[in-house]
Formats: sequence, structure tokens, C-alpha cells
Amino acid sequence: MDVTAVAVAASRAIETDGNHPLFEDDFAAEFVRAAGLSEVFPVSHTQIGRREDAENLRALARVTALRTRFLDDYFAEAALDQVVLLAAGLDTRAFRLAWPAGCTVFEIDHGPVLDFKQTVLDDADARARCDRRPVPVDLRTDWGGALLRAGFNPRRPTAWLAEGLLPFLPPAAEEKLLDRTDELSAPGSTIAVWATAADIRGADAAVRSTIAGFGIDIDRITHTEPRRDARAHLASLGWTVTESTVDELGERYGRPQRHHPVTFFTATLA
Repeated sequence: MDVTAVAVAASRAIETDGNHPLFEDDFAAEFVRAAGLSEVFPVSHTQIGRREDAENLRALARVTALRTRFLDDYFAEAALDQVVLLAAGLDTRAFRLAWPAGCTVFEIDHGPVLDFKQTVLDDADARARCDRRPVPVDLRTDWGGALLRAGFNPRRPTAWLAEGLLPFLPPAAEEKLLDRTDELSAPGSTIAVWATAADIRGADAAVRSTIAGFGIDIDRITHTEPRRDARAHLASLGWTVTESTVDELGERYGRPQRHHPVTFFTATLA
């Protein structure tokens, strides 16, 4: 199982466990338990309180909560009935969000990740609130072809999501992914991107130490080689880019943050 996907699920479980959560993901803790990693990744505030790195864990969970709520709102505001989650991981938006009538949500990821996810969701008797279509494919291969075979319509505007994906791609693969996304996008399409490779290089020592404590070697699994800026890349293809900051989201959602240098943005194709 993808340990990074489980780590994100754990952070979402922690937010769900709070008194006034920004969102609720009732499946998140189940993913962690099913992966056999509930002793490694805390899924509740009570568990966090027993750990020496409690404050760093809370900080990571707070940022995950902000990004999750922001991206939930992104889909609501886009109000498009065709959605593609690139590297969907253990994302459960197909089950959590209120989608437009007739909406199709495509979830792209490696087959084993999607199979694990499906098993847990089936055990929980989960029911998607849209036409959910898992697409098992490696994003470094012809994922566009697999998406089309799954019923994707390139003539319909699409809401795309690349959440936590780009740092895990080599520069050439990132460029190809953005180019292919553009090729498949009809006017009116949107994309939301959370985190770039540069954010990994800029992660502070406390964050890196906490992640390392989970057994995740950031330097080994991410790619930080020099590359074309994703925002400039999309702009050159005709997309209008709007940037935000974690600090701004903290103010928007009533969760003030210490400065957190993560890049995220949305873009729209006219």
C-alpha cells in the first residue's frame, strides 16, 4: 500500500475527529486501520497527544485540513459534471461531496492503490454520490488513452485535480502530464494543483523529521530536479492562473497558520 496515501488519510481522520471539522471523511481512519498502520499514523487527537512530536503532527494535520476544504470548495464552485482526480490515492470526494446531476468522477491511480481503496469502501458499504469510474494506470504512461477508454469526453469541460502529485514526477513526466491535460481539456475546464517540487525542497526541518518518523524518505520518493514552473507552463498554454497561500486559507477558514511555503493554485481555460 502507498504509505504516503495512508499518511494523508490519517491527517484527514484527525480533522474529522475534531470538534468543528472543516470537512468530514468517515472513511479515512478505516483506510489507516485496513493498511495495518494505525500504530504508525495517529487518527485521533487522543493518539496525537501521546506522542513526542505532537505539535508537528497537529501542524501537518492543520495544513491537510485546509487543503482538503479548499479543494472541496473548488469542486463546488466549478460545478462541472466531469471530474478527473490525477493520482486519486485514498481521496473519497466521490462519496463525500454533493455533485451536479449526472456527474462522472474519474479516479486515476495505480491498480493496487485503487484495489485496496475499493476493498475498504466495499467493507464499509459505501455508495458514491456520482458516476465514479476508477482508472488503473501509471501517470507516466498513456494515461490519457486509458481515461478515454473509461468514457472520458474531451469535448466536455472538466474539473481536474492534481493534489500532492507533481513532486513525485520527474520533470519530463510533469511537462507531459500538463500538456496532455491541456490537450484533453475543453474550454471552460479548470485545474487545481497543490504543491510543486520546489515545496519539497523548501520543507522545514521539523516537517521533514516528522515525515521521516513515519518511515517516508522524502528525498527518495520525490523529484526536485530543476524544471519548468507549472504555473508558467499552464499560462503558456492559455490557462489563467490564480494563486493562493496557506496563510490566506487559514484566514478564510478561521484557522490562522504560521507561514507555510506551499504553492497551490487553480487555473481556468477560456
